[in-house]
Amino acid sequence: MRALQITELTGPDTALQIADVPEPEASHFLTPGSGVVVDVEVAGVSFPEVLQTRGEYQMKPPLPFIPGSEVGGTVRSAPEGAAVQAGDRVAAFCMLGGFAETAVSPEFLTFKLPDALDFAQGAALILNYHTAYFALKLRGRLAEGETVLVHGAAGGVGTASLQVAKGLGATTIAVVSSDDKEQVARDAGADEVVRSDGPWKDQVKELSAGGVDLVLDPVGGDRFTDSIRSLREEGRVVVVGFTGGSIPEVRVNRLLLNNTEVIGAGWGAYIMAKPEVNRQIGAAVDELMQRGFVRPIVGQRFPLEEAAEALKTIDGRGALGKVVLDVRPQL
Repeated sequence: MRALQITELTGPDTALQIADVPEPEASHFLTPGSGVVVDVEVAGVSFPEVLQTRGEYQMKPPLPFIPGSEVGGTVRSAPEGAAVQAGDRVAAFCMLGGFAETAVSPEFLTFKLPDALDFAQGAALILNYHTAYFALKLRGRLAEGETVLVHGAAGGVGTASLQVAKGLGATTIAVVSSDDKEQVARDAGADEVVRSDGPWKDQVKELSAGGVDLVLDPVGGDRFTDSIRSLREEGRVVVVGFTGGSIPEVRVNRLLLNNTEVIGAGWGAYIMAKPEVNRQIGAAVDELMQRGFVRPIVGQRFPLEEAAEALKTIDGRGALGKVVLDVRPQL
């Protein structure tokens, strides 16, 4: 099969090579026994793949390896008792191997794709929306009627978080850096939008009548302290990543003074050992889809051969929605 491999740890420009490689066996390293074999149409691209090209991600497979954690495609085969079967259109999270014509995912990370969503939206579904629900509801304890501030609101996690928060009954405020990103955030359901290069903290406190209940932060960096300052009493900052490049530090006296919290939300590390929790998250996301709140916003699309450009788009914080690769030529 045709696949894209990371052959050296030199960054997006030079780390990637197209290769013909054997198809994967019907097994997966996360689960014993057989996995779900998926013929891949579209693969999602995310920040961990950028880090993998530099050897900076926590998972460090031996070279060469096929990156790509999430795909939209069609089931070729599935183990007995799986919730999907041959011929089903699915969204699947394979962790590795997604930048290829065939991939294998665990059964508990493979979900039927509703007719209303195409394969590109399927490739945008699991990592972003499961992370958003896990971060907002399970970790952040978001309640109906609360106000959520979302950083990086035009990217994959950001747009997913806006939609999930709206589905959970929250008011949403998006932080973006450009007109194009503002439009994406509004399309995703942002009630209000502020600019990251302006006095956003003060604007947020005014818009929320004194402070927000929850901040969802996939960016980190210099704005983190102002995120804490934008909270109301008993507010929470939920940390889901550091796409801004630097990992901030917390002066804990800021938490003490206003009885606020900083909460980590590591979806992947948590659910890999808890398949039933992941199925519950999948059911909750499906319910939000049925109610019309979850509709993945697909941004830039690249052919498999131009994966380096896709990764550089994310690395440069230029993503408008979910960045994807068309693995098979689109008719």
